[in-house]
Amino acid sequence: QAQLVESGGGLVQPGGSLRLSCVASGSIFSIFNFYRMGWYRQTPGKQRELVADITSGGSTTYTDSVKGRFTISRDNAKKTVYLQMNSLKVEDTAVYYCNRWGPTVNWGQGTQVTVSS
Repeated sequence: QAQLVESGGGLVQPGGSLRLSCVASGSIFSIFNFYRMGWYRQTPGKQRELVADITSGGSTTYTDSVKGRFTISRDNAKKTVYLQMNSLKVEDTAVYYCNRWGPTVNWGQGTQVTVSS
């Protein structure tokens, strides 16, 4: 069974930074290094959106609204995906989740990011 545990969220002022972490476990992630992984976010009443993803080879893709501000990375030995978020804006407020890109597995609890002055 797959498990994803996100952490690192919190309350930050506009312009601030946060670093999110996501640890993957379970048999399906025994080949974690082969998976393209993504960070997603969701706000109340809206669909979950893909924010950034990273391939097994380390190539990255970002949604336009976070380009130049967010950086996704991974540590395959630790089965962990990171999201460094800089120059945060109020509109980045959301619950952030990680999962496989494409066919997702069970969602974790997410981590709340609140950007407010």
